[in-house]
Amino acid sequence: MADTVDNTIFVKRSKVKKKILRKQLKASHILLKHEGISTVSQPTKSLVVANGGLGNGVSRQELSAVLKEFGEIERLVMPPQKPYAFVTYRSEAGAQKAHAQLNGKSLKCEDNVVTLYLSYVQSVPCEEAGSLSLPVGLTLLDSFVSPEEEALLLAALDWSPGNDEVTAQKAMKHRRVKHYGFEFRYDNNNVDKDKPLPAGIPAECLPILERCLSNQIIDILPDQLTVNQYESGQGIPPHIDTHSAFEETILSLSLGAQTVMDFRHPDGGLVALVLPGRSLLVMKGESRYLWTHGITPRKCDVVPSCDPQSSAPVPTDNQTQSRLTLSRRGTRTSFTFRRIRHEPCRCGFPSVCDSQRVSAVPEPSLPSLPTCHADAAHLEKEYVHRVYNSIAPHFSSTRHSPWPRVCHFLSSLPPGSMVADVGCGNGKYLSVNPEVIAVGCDRSSALIQICAERGFQVFVSDALMLPLHSASFDACISIAVIHHFSTQERRLAAVRELVRLLKPGGQALIYVWAYEQEYNKQRSKYLKEQSKEKYSMTNSTSNGTQDLCERSSQPLEDKHNSGENIQCVSKLADGKLSIHTNRTAFKSQDLLVPWHLKDEKIQRGEYSGENLEYKASSGYGLCSGNRSDCNPGSDFKISIGSSLGLSSESQTSPDSATERSSVTVFHRYYHLFQQGELEHLCGQITGVKVESSYHDQGNWCVLVEKTA
Repeated sequence: MADTVDNTIFVKRSKVKKKILRKQLKASHILLKHEGISTVSQPTKSLVVANGGLGNGVSRQELSAVLKEFGEIERLVMPPQKPYAFVTYRSEAGAQKAHAQLNGKSLKCEDNVVTLYLSYVQSVPCEEAGSLSLPVGLTLLDSFVSPEEEALLLAALDWSPGNDEVTAQKAMKHRRVKHYGFEFRYDNNNVDKDKPLPAGIPAECLPILERCLSNQIIDILPDQLTVNQYESGQGIPPHIDTHSAFEETILSLSLGAQTVMDFRHPDGGLVALVLPGRSLLVMKGESRYLWTHGITPRKCDVVPSCDPQSSAPVPTDNQTQSRLTLSRRGTRTSFTFRRIRHEPCRCGFPSVCDSQRVSAVPEPSLPSLPTCHADAAHLEKEYVHRVYNSIAPHFSSTRHSPWPRVCHFLSSLPPGSMVADVGCGNGKYLSVNPEVIAVGCDRSSALIQICAERGFQVFVSDALMLPLHSASFDACISIAVIHHFSTQERRLAAVRELVRLLKPGGQALIYVWAYEQEYNKQRSKYLKEQSKEKYSMTNSTSNGTQDLCERSSQPLEDKHNSGENIQCVSKLADGKLSIHTNRTAFKSQDLLVPWHLKDEKIQRGEYSGENLEYKASSGYGLCSGNRSDCNPGSDFKISIGSSLGLSSESQTSPDSATERSSVTVFHRYYHLFQQGELEHLCGQITGVKVESSYHDQGNWCVLVEKTA
């Protein structure tokens, strides 16, 4: 009996060891394929620790503590933003112990748990201290205020709702903000210089400003103060403070937790600067007028570990520095002091100066709602097809969050099901369920190219004429596509084409953008952002465009609208399509929605497909989603089982405060569906049954089944 038990334990241990070995080999293969790191089978003093990198949220202290248990460490190298680390022991015996006992073991970090996989390497890359110079005109003064002064300044802030009007207090998307002296308005990126606020700069700030004056940091006292408070995980997009609004010198006092601020030059140069608590940042000249500055929203920063409060620049991907670690963010409050400008700016950077900008070329006349098939095809060609081909890389870079209810539908399909994603965008949903056979198509050849680079089965096609056999698919999805067709007949034809593809009993899930962005007394995410700062260029208002859409104050009733009501809203006063102001309620069903694209990003190729992080598993995919309602800017992690996890941050687009002369505005046509309209459309097709319909975060959705 004892022999049987011993054999069972031996078999179980053998299975565990084999599993760990498979994971270890897989990690080694990925390191070689994507990082060029070769591992060896014979023992050495050096190891590569997969999943033990800064990119996985593992700090130097956390990794060092577990590695030191097996011997004296000679060197620990943690490259910035990478999901692995290198360790060299004083003796080969120490490396062998770590290799034997740590492989497949879990390491609990502050925010997550990672599984470590160790392999021997012949050599460890040499780390050299990177010498990064600050932008011209940028100065950082450590410990500019004392802890007592810091406490006094923070106590002077009253965040209670009663002060909203006095200090123009607002809760932004990624921070909360107060203004003193004058309000900086995020809707027009400027200051109303004739309307000072009731509250001037607090008296508690005056000793600090007098010190700046006496130390010749400034030559005149500021008259405007903006206070931003950031919690862990929050930030502010890259931007340049409006030239015409403020004089040259800008002071930013950091209180509370430290953070890292990114400064980016138009040519792509990047300097990431640690801002310690109680430090003063002074921006003048080129650093104020030409470089953007911003804080990436995240919960920890990569900083030099030798001095947690060091204000040295953080190395970028091309310049490494020894002894890097993670710094967990806390609550940080910044006091930004500025002086209102009353004359046009005459700086030496006219390309980014709104005072020296040449008047924009007037926009062409707005198109009319089509009255025939030819007009509709032309409108869609100009205001849908060409637009998405032009913005495809930027559009794709902002789509990386699958919608849960669409994922649930796809995941519920039986293995081996044939699925067609009509209007697949960048292929977000093609990898949701690896057990089905999925094909995708889109009218945009540029988006299809992105899908093809990711290994998806895709082709270019018009949704009205799909080159696929009838009754050959078990399921179809059409997510945020049919609202781009400009006539009732073409929208009906698109639904009919979906149904044609389905086998009897097959189902199609259809999503369209809803006219009702407020439903059951709940505002959609799209409207909730209307009073907040826009984190994506897709969320900014068009330059020079009036607000054509006023938000309805009446809650929508939970009932189907009649056909008369549906048609009534669609009528335009002069037959011309209006340009919608993003993040506001819709005034008409047929309109043009702006997409803002920075010219410099096109010129630099910043949104090319080559810049997307490589994917390491079939389960990874960026979303296409509703092409007007997905929110970019969230962090995401790429992982292979419990093997090698690769972490990346999605790029946030510049704040609307950034110069507008460098922004190209595209206009996309939309038909917004009213409640009941999509069901009515599907009901006109014989052999179709509407299984369910619902409102999902600003979209009308139906699930239909082909009955015959």
